[in-house]
Amino acid sequence: MNVDRKLSHIEFLNREYNVSHLSYEREMAFFHSIKQGDYAEAQRLFKPFNCEEMGKLSDDSLRNLKYHLVITVAFITRYCIEGGMEMEAAYNLSDIYIRSIDKCRSEEEINMLHREVVADYAQRMNIIRKQNRYPKTVTMCLDYIYDNLHRKITLEKLSELVNLSPTYLSKLFHKEVGITVSAYITKKRIETAENMLKFSDYSCLEISDYLCFSSESHFIHSFKKHTGYTPKNYREQFFRTRKSEPVT
Repeated sequence: MNVDRKLSHIEFLNREYNVSHLSYEREMAFFHSIKQGDYAEAQRLFKPFNCEEMGKLSDDSLRNLKYHLVITVAFITRYCIEGGMEMEAAYNLSDIYIRSIDKCRSEEEINMLHREVVADYAQRMNIIRKQNRYPKTVTMCLDYIYDNLHRKITLEKLSELVNLSPTYLSKLFHKEVGITVSAYITKKRIETAENMLKFSDYSCLEISDYLCFSSESHFIHSFKKHTGYTPKNYREQFFRTRKSEPVT
């Protein structure tokens, strides 16, 4: 099979008929909202599978929807594991839903199951987050950091946000989270960079600039320190592999 030829043909058709895919940023925000247990935000970002932006994975419309929902369940499962859901429980839940997908006989059934999956995982993650809740001030800092990874974040800014002295906040954050504020920010930026390298075509320099590293060389050094790979090698190893991973 000539994959490059087929890819060029699909890109041509998509341009001709103005077909696009969901933006990377919106997709990641949707999965993150479920990971955070934020069902209201997940509902806001929810896109039904019959929207025009959905990719075509099969000529059979029902099978196409099934493929998309299986992929969605795989993504949500992994995000929830990262968010603290016990791995075995997460995979068992995904097995149940994938078997349910296989039994669906109509688009309506798929769409109803899609909403059920999102609600179920989000509500389970909400319970998990409440059980492992940090003090309010630390939670506010964590949320601010996630929302502003593309901006400069300082301890002074965070201390203003929660109305604590920088020294006290630094000690509190380290006690509750286990690492310093700056180490946590770097960790989250590296995790975001991993996703961008896996699922987008942004260059190393663009990712470095977007995530506010002081330079591309600093980004490369930090990324290798945290992952064991250079950004280039990481992309070669993992680019878009999670989209095709089977759920076991």
